[in-house]
Amino acid sequence: MTLISIAPLSLLERAEHAAGIAGQFAADVDVTARFPAEAVAALRESGLLAASVPRRFGGEGASLTELAQVAELLGAACSSTGMVFAMHHSQVLSLSRHLAGAPAIERVVSRIAADGLLVASATTELGVGGDVRSSLCFVDASGGATTLVKNTPVISYGSEADLILVTARRDADSAPGDQVLVVCDRADTALERTGTWDTMGLRGTSSFGYLLTATVAAERVVPVAYETISTETMLPAAHVLWAAVWLGMARSATDISRRYVRATARRSIGTIPAGATALVGLVAELERFESLVASSAHRFDEIADDRDALGSVGFVVSMNNLKVTASTLVADMVARALNITGISGFRNDGPYSVSRLFRDAQGAALMVHNDRITANTAHRILIQKGS
Repeated sequence: MTLISIAPLSLLERAEHAAGIAGQFAADVDVTARFPAEAVAALRESGLLAASVPRRFGGEGASLTELAQVAELLGAACSSTGMVFAMHHSQVLSLSRHLAGAPAIERVVSRIAADGLLVASATTELGVGGDVRSSLCFVDASGGATTLVKNTPVISYGSEADLILVTARRDADSAPGDQVLVVCDRADTALERTGTWDTMGLRGTSSFGYLLTATVAAERVVPVAYETISTETMLPAAHVLWAAVWLGMARSATDISRRYVRATARRSIGTIPAGATALVGLVAELERFESLVASSAHRFDEIADDRDALGSVGFVVSMNNLKVTASTLVADMVARALNITGISGFRNDGPYSVSRLFRDAQGAALMVHNDRITANTAHRILIQKGS
């Protein structure tokens, strides 16, 4: 595949172009619960799927701050497209930051940049109670080939992905928490659909359940332990980029509210329209949200090469808190926008509808469930030394 050359355009200019395409198809993606194919094609053709790949492998070496800015633009236009972008780059970073000098994994990262490959993940599994840091399935090299079979309740855009990163126990004798990450080409992976995806919101992520069966070369097992990858990259990157998508959704809801109040004001010149004072509070909350996401992304970028800092209890707690706070904020802000716009916002059609945003926002607290994250945070705080 040859990507379109758009070198003169900046990262954000390309993101704005892709967001425009995502916005055109967002309603149809939602109504028909289909993958946002047009928007993802635009991301691929503009090189945005390769943005986080280091320059030495053909990418742009974009920082998490830059990726978050793109995710915000996409999230404002189409929540599902934003989430696909966020999940994709949390996986790409998980590979590119943990190569450990493995030639096979380096070649995969180069392919992502050269061909604009879309990367998905299979980290959840039936039978472990939603704990992504525990696996029942394992890497089986006993028959001469390296195989694994995983029954997962959800693989977002799994049928559309070119690569799927799968967590599994290191071998049949390993403990549930002794996990590795396996890079599976879609051509070498069988996906038997086991569940549907007829949901309230985020319908375009196409997050079906699958029985995954893969046969890969032994060198496709990432040499770095998944525990390290998760702590130092996958978790913070996912939480920052998810939060950026939710910020985009909150911004979109605020913009709709602002347009609604202005239209009301034009009909009643000389008076303060209903919803104006509530809009003030919504704008202030948006500013707080912006600061939260920007500071979290900047903090990661500052310590990106400091393993001790990335693994510290304080940093992990802050990333957990980011996810919980941001997911709560987006749901609250869209609900407040609905209160401002009233029946116009309640409608599924019309210029002031916040229906899709409202439904999509309800999924934020469930990915991974806030209760599970809060329990993990509480455990970490209890074991943290000092103040």
